[in-house]
Order: sequence, then structure tokens, then C-alpha cells
Amino acid sequence: MSNDLTPPPTMTAVTQTVFGDADVLTLSTVPRPVPLPTEVLVRVEAAGVNPVDWKTRGGAGMAHVLGEPPFVLGWDVAGVVAEVGFGVTTLAPGDRVFGMPWFPRQAGAYAQFVTAPSRQLVRTPANLTSAEAAAVPLAALTAWQALVDAARVQAGQKVVVTAAAGGVGHFAVQFAHHLGAEVVAVASERHHDWLRAHGADQVVDYTRTRFEDEIDGADVVVELVGDGPDDTTRRAVDVLRPGGILVAVPGGVPAHVAEAARTADVRATPFLVEPDGAALATISGLLERGIVEVEVAAVYALDDVAEAHKAGETGRTRGKIVLRVDH
Repeated sequence: MSNDLTPPPTMTAVTQTVFGDADVLTLSTVPRPVPLPTEVLVRVEAAGVNPVDWKTRGGAGMAHVLGEPPFVLGWDVAGVVAEVGFGVTTLAPGDRVFGMPWFPRQAGAYAQFVTAPSRQLVRTPANLTSAEAAAVPLAALTAWQALVDAARVQAGQKVVVTAAAGGVGHFAVQFAHHLGAEVVAVASERHHDWLRAHGADQVVDYTRTRFEDEIDGADVVVELVGDGPDDTTRRAVDVLRPGGILVAVPGGVPAHVAEAARTADVRATPFLVEPDGAALATISGLLERGIVEVEVAAVYALDDVAEAHKAGETGRTRGKIVLRVDH
């Protein structure tokens, strides 16, 4: 490990040359990016792993945006500013930062360095490790924007969160509670006590019952499973009151779900997260004050990225998986 503070001209990154399973991910030496005006160069210490990563790796997700391989996955990044481009006024070399830059275009977070627009990053709270910070941006911004911007949740409303123990879900439960909502969390029983401790007023075990048999009159559903073989998005329509809103995160709103929503007089909206420095700064403040907590399921070394993806694809992890990036 070098103590030279001058960034090297090349770096280690996780690349893939074809779409496929986790084993297509390999470590490669690639040119280090150079920050353009208004951008910063970040020395990455940790990178979050999200479902969109392994979906894109396999040819779905944001593959239509990134195009054919080779490319570098990853949008969640935490590290230290190494250089600043012309015009940057909000950050300086040495600042600890985190963010979700460029999404859905390539950010290349699975690497030793990334460049990013300075205003898509914020300073990392002092009480968070880099691994914890890397677990935050994409998941927390998804939850925040779904609740605040898409659903406009108000105090006293009833909010249902599916996949409530996952990366986005555990933030959605906490944010909805913080906003004064009555929170119903759908998750397996082993997570129930943990979810109650993080703000859930009611928990439903989807492995033992159909959640629509246990929940009704909801104002908002943040649906994080997707329609899939269990018709989760379609079934979520049935728990809403007339005039309620379904925010369908993975997979959007298929035609049969849109029709069911029209019949039930509820609104169903697709959703995709956006980089948002202002919202991330608000979230950072909640984390710094201990109002919201981030759950890290596991931390893998960068060269164990395939195992990290395989663990995430089980759909059974609580919170977020993170990659540790060594230099």
C-alpha cells in the first residue's frame, strides 16, 4: 500500500466483458478517471451493492443505459476527495464524502477511484464508517424520494412497506416513522422485532399469510418486491383505500396492475431514483443525529465481489451488502 498522496494513472476496478452470472466479474487494471470542471475525484474506500447491480450484470437493470460490456458496475460510493476540478466550491481534498453519482449512467463505484459531480456528493457524517456510508445513498434516496416526492406522505397516514428488512425497505420504514406515519412492515418473522425497534407499528409475515388479508385502508404502499411470480405489486393494490397511491419500485407498473389500480380507484406510479445532493444531505443529518440507522449485512473485499453478488441475489439479507476497496 502506497503512502504517496498523488493518485496513480491506473487503478483496480471490477469489470465484465459479457453479461452473465456473478462469475463474469473480474478485477482489472484500468485508467484512472480525471475530474472535469465541477467534478471531484474520490478515492473510494467502500462501494454499496444493490439489486440493480446484479440485474445490470445479467443484462437487465440499467444495461440498456450502460450498453454492451465492458463496463464497471456500482453507484453507491464512500471515500475521500483526492482532487477537485475547476469550479468546485462545496468540497475540498481530504473531505470524507458519500453519494450516488451519475445514476443511471455509469458511475463505476466498484473501483479504487471515481469521478463525480461535486453536488451529487455530501460530506460523510462523523459517526459513520465508510462501509456504513456506502450502504446509504441509493437505498436511502430511493426510500426518501418514494415517500416524500412520489407519495407526499403526511403525518397520520398509513404506509405499507414490502421487503421491509431489505436495503430500501429498512430506510423506508424509518423515514415513514420519522414523517409521522403509521407504518406496516411486510417481512419474514425473523426481522419483526428489529423492524418494530426501527419504527414499524405493525408487522406481517408474508411467509405465513397473504399480506392483503392482514392489511387494508392504507394510504401508501412502497412496493419493493416487484410483480414476479407472486403478483406482489398487483396484490398491493388491494390493501389501499380509494385515492391511495402505490409506488412500484422494481419493475414499474405492468398493464394488469394499472388496470387493477384504475378499478380500485387508486393511483399506481412507477419509480426510479435520481441523484439528489439536497435530499442526501437531509438523510445525512438524520443519520448523524441517530434518528435513522443504516444496517450493513456484510462487507466483502473487492476481489470477493462475485460472492457479494451471490449473497445479495438470495434476497435474504437484512440491510445492505458492501464492498471494501483497498489501495
